[in-house]
Amino acid sequence: MKQLTQDQDLSRLRHSAAHVMAQAVLKLYPGTKLGIGPAIQDGFYYDFLLPEGKKLNEDDLKEIELEMDSIVKDGQEFIREVIDFDKALKLFSDQPFKIEILSSLKTENDQFDKDIELIDEVDSNEISIYSNSDKFFDLCKGPHVEDTGKVKAFKLLKVAGAYWRGNEKNPQLQRIYGTAFFSLKDLKDYLFRLEEAERRDHRKLGNDLDLFHFPSEIGAGLALFHPKGARIRLQLESFSRDKHLKAGYEPVWTPHVSKQELFETSGHLGFYRENMFPMMERDGATYYMKPMSCPFHVLIYKSNLRSYRELPLRLFELATVYRYERSGVLHGLARLRALTQDDSHIFCAKEQLEDEICSIIAFILEVLNTFGLYEFEADLSTRPEKFLGDVKDWDFVTESLEQALIKSKIPYRIAEGEGAFYAPKIDIHLKDAIGRKWQLSTVQVDFQEPQKFDIEYIGKDNQRHRPYMIHRALFGSTERFLAILLEHYAGALPTWLCPTQVAILPVAVSHENYALSVKDKFVKHDIATEMLYADVPLGGRIRNAKLSKVPYILVVGDSDVENNTVGLNLRNSKNPVRDVAVDKVIEIVSDDIKYKKVSAAETI
Repeated sequence: MKQLTQDQDLSRLRHSAAHVMAQAVLKLYPGTKLGIGPAIQDGFYYDFLLPEGKKLNEDDLKEIELEMDSIVKDGQEFIREVIDFDKALKLFSDQPFKIEILSSLKTENDQFDKDIELIDEVDSNEISIYSNSDKFFDLCKGPHVEDTGKVKAFKLLKVAGAYWRGNEKNPQLQRIYGTAFFSLKDLKDYLFRLEEAERRDHRKLGNDLDLFHFPSEIGAGLALFHPKGARIRLQLESFSRDKHLKAGYEPVWTPHVSKQELFETSGHLGFYRENMFPMMERDGATYYMKPMSCPFHVLIYKSNLRSYRELPLRLFELATVYRYERSGVLHGLARLRALTQDDSHIFCAKEQLEDEICSIIAFILEVLNTFGLYEFEADLSTRPEKFLGDVKDWDFVTESLEQALIKSKIPYRIAEGEGAFYAPKIDIHLKDAIGRKWQLSTVQVDFQEPQKFDIEYIGKDNQRHRPYMIHRALFGSTERFLAILLEHYAGALPTWLCPTQVAILPVAVSHENYALSVKDKFVKHDIATEMLYADVPLGGRIRNAKLSKVPYILVVGDSDVENNTVGLNLRNSKNPVRDVAVDKVIEIVSDDIKYKKVSAAETI
């Protein structure tokens, strides 16, 4: 079995770096109140409430780094100790957030976020703490590196606001983000990737390329797509729709709102209410905007008595859904409150499940490969402690998912206990051009919804059977997928996705009539073509076209008018080519579009 392993040593180093940072902050700012400080995917953070309203800035981070250097040079040993509850209360008596964590151990159903892993045992009489040579101590599950001397290659990155426990009603703390590596080379490589990530930020590119924006007038997490941005998403959605129809999916459409009874039956009101927009009262009924399409698709399945001959039944919809995400997690197109999913629900018999999952994974990879995305990993999330359904069903479905991953030859890891309460799932992650991982497509087998809605099919034995239901989102959402593509390609999208595929630039006003005739030829071949008139100097127009990431920039002058040619300036080339036949350029661009080539031509 090809299975991924986690880099536990790096996580341990970063967790230790978070302690060193907290120790430095306490020394520099006596009276600071400590929140939490876990290791995260690319580094670590720690939350602080500083005394007297102190607000940290860039210079403060440098000072904290210098103090951390001193702690590192001391080589202070990390020592673990288990103490009882009362001693812990005394030890942290001046740290109210630590006291709140301790108190939560005595309160049933009071749960902290998953990333707050601070204690070893459920038994609140044995509290785990770590200290650094009696100079610093913290509630901590550990483990850590041997001593602070191991934390050498680190960097503090930024300060952000963070509400205690993620609740806007709680105090707002200052969160310091940092990272740490085992070598200075690895640190420098990471910092370079950070700079590159900033350059590729889809929010910046969305503004620079005039694709979308987020006006305050309509609210946070709600995007307006401009004509160029709308053209890109239209291409994405048209491609998705066409691929699904060719793969045997049946198109459906569902409304944006529903009476509450639907979401009561599906369980969304019981388990997902806090992420749903508030209810609306009309005509004596209560309505909600839909956060997901699955219960609607179940009703479509249920509208007829189904035969085994109809299975697997694959329903597909480009569905806009509405989720009230907290403002602190909103992030451009990557995290929105209104998003469009290429949402599919597949209903199949038990004996079809493994083959259907294999087919879904193959379909996902085929589609993603079209966009030049080739590096994938997967997480298989298994049964959590609290779950619905029969253990036998969970075991069968989990085994089917794992066998499908093995047959698909995707590297994967087992995410023990991280499945949803109603089903195990596969999350497919891709690696982008600068090595970042993005969680993208999801395949989730559900044996609860079919039961809740009492859906069945007539089998070969002429008896009624319960189908399995597979939730599957390929892009995740159109908006988030566009964000990934913009960052992967640094805005220079493949020609077939570009809102402007060809820009035509007449050298002077006298060449504009010829330029318009050239434009007409491209438009007749369904090539998105824009004319940049000679109102400003040619050099500035060429520069603007390249900044706009137009793949083919055509300059026309006297000789071109005489010979039916153009000067070709490629997006990725510094060397323009003169006297290229118009039909030749049309052929090249048309091939890019027809065959969905990942990159435009670099030479002619």
